Amino acid sequence: MKPSLQLRFTQQLALTPQLQQSIRLLQLSTLELNRELEQILADNPLLERLDDPLLDCVPITPNGGLDGHAPAQAADAEASGAADLDFSTAPAAAERGTGDGDGDAAGADAPEGSDRIDDVDYGDADFADWGGDAAPRGSGDDSEDERDWPQLASANGTLREHLMAQLAATHVSARDRALVTLLIDELNDNGLLETTLDEIASALPAELEIEPEEISAALKLLQSFDPAGVAARDLRECLLLQLDRRGIGPESTIVRSAARTIVAEHLETLAGRDFARLRRALRCDEETLRQAQALIRKLNPRPASGFDGEAPAYLVPDVIVRRSRGKWVAVLNPDVMPKLRINEMYARILRRNRGSHAGLSGQLQEARWLVKNVQQRFDTILRVSQAIVDRQRAFFSHGEVAMRPLVLREIADTLGLHESTVSRVTTQKYMLTPMGTFELKYFFGSHVATDSGGAASSTAIRAIIKQMVAAEEPRQPLTDSRIAELLAEQGFVVARRTVAKYREALRIPPVSQRRAL
Repeated sequence: MKPSLQLRFTQQLALTPQLQQSIRLLQLSTLELNRELEQILADNPLLERLDDPLLDCVPITPNGGLDGHAPAQAADAEASGAADLDFSTAPAAAERGTGDGDGDAAGADAPEGSDRIDDVDYGDADFADWGGDAAPRGSGDDSEDERDWPQLASANGTLREHLMAQLAATHVSARDRALVTLLIDELNDNGLLETTLDEIASALPAELEIEPEEISAALKLLQSFDPAGVAARDLRECLLLQLDRRGIGPESTIVRSAARTIVAEHLETLAGRDFARLRRALRCDEETLRQAQALIRKLNPRPASGFDGEAPAYLVPDVIVRRSRGKWVAVLNPDVMPKLRINEMYARILRRNRGSHAGLSGQLQEARWLVKNVQQRFDTILRVSQAIVDRQRAFFSHGEVAMRPLVLREIADTLGLHESTVSRVTTQKYMLTPMGTFELKYFFGSHVATDSGGAASSTAIRAIIKQMVAAEEPRQPLTDSRIAELLAEQGFVVARRTVAKYREALRIPPVSQRRAL
């Protein structure tokens, strides 16, 4: 073969670095955008952020010093009369002091080798407000700020910390304390003990010679802790423990006895709502059965539900919808918009010395691209949000029942954008409305045909089904077929299987589980 030259004309789309960055920023959520900006700010000295939440904070070193001074250095400087700490930006810290001597005093009072829990004599200390990792109160400093320190931790803490605090206040032997701690570590996320006692005993070293009665006694002790029902081995035992721990309430002895019998022997029948069979088994009237059912419904099948130990996830809306002069208007949330600018000092130096700093010139161009792309990102979000608001005005005035069917292509054609761009904008972006906070994708949905040839939103159909179930007769709940018939009477052509799918999406139980006495 002989080498030859050929001339061809082809057409292709080249994504410039600026365009690639614009697309990447558009699909990021608010949290991901802030992380991206923090990384860019750390790499590019020509970029500044005016809304940095850490600007007004006092810098603290890892060893506890302020403004770059270590505690030991500050103490030496104060002793020599040469302490040079500026507390003008932290008046609260100036009043409280640096607290240099607190850690030393606490360490001096603690005996050596006191890391074992059975070596510490707690006496009559009050453990009501003490968490697992927090220090006990009464350390010698009665200042108000010192007492507020434990509030910096989680309000509820974890279930393990709560149980270990109760165990620390219980006078038991070191052997029993170790067994209870072992059982606490075996609890699942719901606070139940899935591992059997035999499996726990077999996993222990043989030289310890642990008797089965010892593990059973440790389990009884753990089950007496708060919350009631903790360390139960199944749902039935969990509910029985809570019934045994309930104080004197408005329920009569007959109702309590009936509730205990139902939990112990007829829990499956209660779940199936076979109330006629329950009345025959308990030999009680309908009112007693109703009160027993109400008592059981007050129990908590997951004792650890209040001790998740995870911080709640808050949604920060990107767009806020308000009513202005009779119209619904979408505005950007100023709290999520980063305030970026070019560092004037570096930019001035580069203007004076053109061509002498090639690396900084490139970073200056990247900083300008970023500022422009971030602004373009929020402009696109606002345009798409306003287009959604214009098409869903009835929703903002009347709620879910007035939602109209909407697809991404309709918004894309209106704004002259690509459908994939609208998809990126509506993913993980949230809108605050008078009805609540919703993801932008919530306003898009499939349609359901009507008998007049039109279309209705599936969201509106689900809202109507939810209203029907809420208004149904408890003794005769609506079946899926009956709900489909009622929707047909209102002009919506919906099959029974579609009704069942929407009902399951709304987490509404079937008719057999909604039937009440």
